[in-house]
Amino acid sequence: MMFDQALMGRPSWLDLPGTTPRELSVDRWQADADDGDSVLLDACAGPTLDVGCGPGRLVTALLSRGVRALGVDVSKEAVRRTTARGGIAVRRSVFDQLPGEGRWQHVLLADGNIGIGGDPEALLRRVRQLLLPSGTVVVEVEQPGSGLTTGRVRVRTGGANSSWFEWAWSDADSLTADGFFLLWQRERAGRWFACWEKL
Repeated sequence: MMFDQALMGRPSWLDLPGTTPRELSVDRWQADADDGDSVLLDACAGPTLDVGCGPGRLVTALLSRGVRALGVDVSKEAVRRTTARGGIAVRRSVFDQLPGEGRWQHVLLADGNIGIGGDPEALLRRVRQLLLPSGTVVVEVEQPGSGLTTGRVRVRTGGANSSWFEWAWSDADSLTADGFFLLWQRERAGRWFACWEKL
């Protein structure tokens, strides 16, 4: 899996035809949680599912705060790295059956993971199934005014490319989150975040 190269910290880009490639934040993924991440962490007071957990910086940061947390990722390397740093993770798609269905207080979609599957509306419908009543989903979003972009992308590391897959980017205002109420959106350290509560 080409994402594994990025998870190992190798410089990588996301290519989207017709636009400038986006450099993946591999150094931030590998590091401990930073100031921007504190917005995500502070929003989680109870059991939290980190969807697309990568190397596990948020899972381990939550555990260190005494918050029960589980990472989910399709990458074997992500699960290995999360557990190696003291976290807990399972190797599955968010659309698979997951532990604690309907009993999570919070779901995290950090690092652009609102793009998983290329259909944010479908992803949020799935997240809603995972949450308790009045649970929240905390999402890292694009800056206001960016709109919604969907399309086929690939990961590029060095001279190697992944196969093309569906992905998306969106600001908070462009997300259709039926069954949710927008609680807040804010900026920290050049990154934007939003939180919705399940109705």
